Amino acid sequence: MRLAVAHARLTLLVFGRHPAFAVPTLLLPTLFFALFGLPDRHVPHRVITASFAAYSVLTVVFFQFGVGIAGERESAWESYLRTLPVRLRARFAGRVLAAVGFAAAGCGLLLAAAAATGYAHMTSVEWVRFVLALAAGAIPLALLGIALGYWVPAKAALPVANVLYLLIAYGGGFWTGPRLPAPAAAVSPALPTRQWADVLWPAVEGRPWRATTWLALLAFAIAFGALAAWGYRRDEGRRFGQ
Repeated sequence: MRLAVAHARLTLLVFGRHPAFAVPTLLLPTLFFALFGLPDRHVPHRVITASFAAYSVLTVVFFQFGVGIAGERESAWESYLRTLPVRLRARFAGRVLAAVGFAAAGCGLLLAAAAATGYAHMTSVEWVRFVLALAAGAIPLALLGIALGYWVPAKAALPVANVLYLLIAYGGGFWTGPRLPAPAAAVSPALPTRQWADVLWPAVEGRPWRATTWLALLAFAIAFGALAAWGYRRDEGRRFGQ
């Protein structure tokens, strides 16, 4: 655990030294919330706030991992790190911790904007459930980002991450709430983002959770974690000729 925390701290320092990446990544979800979330009068305030909060977390984990890891794979520094006696789970845990920390900053900005406009009125119990649901859903999406980073070439990572990120954000209902056009609504339940939303929305509305949504998030986390580990080992084999 100590190695994972150290890796997370160093990752955050690296991102902090690149404001051209960090600032737009942190501000984009709040800007989208102001442009599209606040004018929407058809979705309850707490639902749209929770949806855009999840979108802000998704923004970080996809572009920190999907694009960041793909670029790092081609660096000499990454080759050096692979020679260190650090287990795979420590590196993955460190990346997830860094993503959660970075995402918390972006989510904090969005929630501050929501509070300033009266969109963040929740009871203490709803706040606790909301934070728990937000963190739980971030884990499988972070693992998906890691998998993307190890499976997609560096030059293709940005366009692939952009397309996938926009599709699953929209399909999960992060911009519209539960209402979606018929074709998207048919596909939506199969997406990890929709399962995440189905945990978030009841949390802020005071409704009970369904066990099936939590089990679905767990299944996605296991599947994406296995895919990420497979991609890491595949990349390592190509790097060192194993």
